[in-house]
Amino acid sequence: MATVNWTMDPAHSEVEFKIRHLMISNVTGQFTKFNLEAETEGEDFTKAKVTFTVDAASIDTGNEQRDQHLKSADFFEAEKFPKITFIPTKYVSVDNDGSYEVTGNLTIRDVTRPEKMEVEFGGVVKDPWGNTRAGFTVTGKINRKEFGLQWHAVTETGGIMLSDDVRLHANFELIKKA
Repeated sequence: MATVNWTMDPAHSEVEFKIRHLMISNVTGQFTKFNLEAETEGEDFTKAKVTFTVDAASIDTGNEQRDQHLKSADFFEAEKFPKITFIPTKYVSVDNDGSYEVTGNLTIRDVTRPEKMEVEFGGVVKDPWGNTRAGFTVTGKINRKEFGLQWHAVTETGGIMLSDDVRLHANFELIKKA
């Protein structure tokens, strides 16, 4: 079977996160600069070689002051650690519709840890311009403190400012390279 290379379509891809704030609501954010490249045998993604990178300084929560704090040494320290990466190492099918668990090495700041993500495979189609496209939805949850994102504040009543868990949600549309 032939090796196939895929590149991400940035206009149809997104990377978002949610974190509990004061344990009563969520703050949602996104990264605006990221890339995913894949190499498969044919159109089989269950053993794909994938490289996913995020520009840490591209964080956007809709609040410039908060975004600057997230880029600082309290969180991502984006100037010193400009890239977040995820490299899959293992794929496990969870049902017959193409959904699977992906385990891989996630690096944030200078910490690399194995993490599991759930992947829903949307399928492969030809677009109106003759390109072959594949779609995926990825979800997961990580503990921010395990990656050195230790900033913590307590409210005057002893409540927690931010949860440790961060929920991740991403959609990717890949285009087969000619």
